[in-house]
Amino acid sequence: MIFPIGDDNRDRKSIPVVTIGLIAANILVFVLFQQMGANEQFTMSFSTVPEEIVTGQDVETPAHVEVVQTNEGPRQEMVPGLGKTPIPVYLTILTSMFMHGGIAHLLGNMWFLWIFGDNIEDDMGRGRYLLFYLLCGIVASLAHVAVSAGGEQANVPSLGASGAISGVMGAYLVLHPKRRVTVFMLRLIMNVPGYVAVGLWFLFQIVSSLQIFQAPGTGGGVAYMAHIGGFVAGAALAYPFIAGRPLASQRNDSYDQRADQWSRFR
Repeated sequence: MIFPIGDDNRDRKSIPVVTIGLIAANILVFVLFQQMGANEQFTMSFSTVPEEIVTGQDVETPAHVEVVQTNEGPRQEMVPGLGKTPIPVYLTILTSMFMHGGIAHLLGNMWFLWIFGDNIEDDMGRGRYLLFYLLCGIVASLAHVAVSAGGEQANVPSLGASGAISGVMGAYLVLHPKRRVTVFMLRLIMNVPGYVAVGLWFLFQIVSSLQIFQAPGTGGGVAYMAHIGGFVAGAALAYPFIAGRPLASQRNDSYDQRADQWSRFR
């Protein structure tokens, strides 16, 4: 597994207001509406449920007991049922993007957004970046729905910003392949190009989605197909969303030249 610590932002020209706002919004939703995870009714009502998206109908289920496999063996757990969704079910694709399953889930996602989002916001501009972020999150959710609606995961709610953030990382790979990223990998702190940091992360998502270690589409509570869908969308939309902003590409070219020089003298 690879974990980013920071990247080189010497050429960033603007304060990442939208990225900071998105981080604040995610934290506020988790604290105020999900009540640090204690408000299960809110979480189970506003998460994305694949069957609801496919049928357009709200699904309510009672709480039930499931057998969960752990390192100590099978264990019974009480699982809350799906709650009544007071908004059109399709809007849960948006609401679920600002919700998280726990503090670790929230902090991990927000850290990745902080590391990679500021550069993409600088490239696209604030308005385009916000639209790009939301669009990648929608595509990511639909990718998860596509592989889950017909199976055991059809009524399992999904939530989290990771699909949208995966889109940001896809754009980062396309627009900043040589930007230096400091990562924790193989129990070492390394300084690697962006294409290594982001590329290895994406490779892990693909391997995980192929059932080598996890079940189809999801594993360990992670919707890997949402990550893949968001990443591909972000990579494909990166250049269209910076169209008409030549200064961004010029800054990237000059940065690439400095990165090449820096790598030669390391």
